[in-house]
Amino acid sequence: MSKSRDKIEYLDRNEAEKLGELKEERLKVNRTAKVVKGGRRFAFSSLTIVGNQDGVVGFGFGKAKEIPAAMQKAFKDGRKHLVRVQRMKTSIPHEIEGSFCASSVRLIPAAAGTGIIAGGTVRAVLELAGIKDVLTKAYGSTNPINLAKATIDGLSRLRSKEEMADLRGVEL
Repeated sequence: MSKSRDKIEYLDRNEAEKLGELKEERLKVNRTAKVVKGGRRFAFSSLTIVGNQDGVVGFGFGKAKEIPAAMQKAFKDGRKHLVRVQRMKTSIPHEIEGSFCASSVRLIPAAAGTGIIAGGTVRAVLELAGIKDVLTKAYGSTNPINLAKATIDGLSRLRSKEEMADLRGVEL
């Protein structure tokens, strides 16, 4: 049973440059070791969430021999993978489930003042997207990379009432 999914449409370079200053949050820095003749050789990978807290969010992943270089690469990669998020006041327009690999994230709209009820990875994505009131539940794998991609998958598929009416050819 395969689900047909549209590919995530990222913002083009011109739109991303118009956004100006973006905030970043480092989610995970991972160290890997390669054993060589003289000992261990370490490499680092970094997962970063990038957003403007006003409806635009993205994720970046960078690898390098040193931590600062990995973080810089992750931030640059995050600027290339930005998506625009549909919001309704401080929450989301409707319930949706995003998935990537073995991770699934259910996003449920909440009343004003509820806050973000989510784990660390999903919370970082939602905060940088500018969503303030939402309930979430993560299913399956809790790998931070897959959870971030699953959350962004769900957010990118959100639609407003007006967009749905246009797609269906119905008047509200």
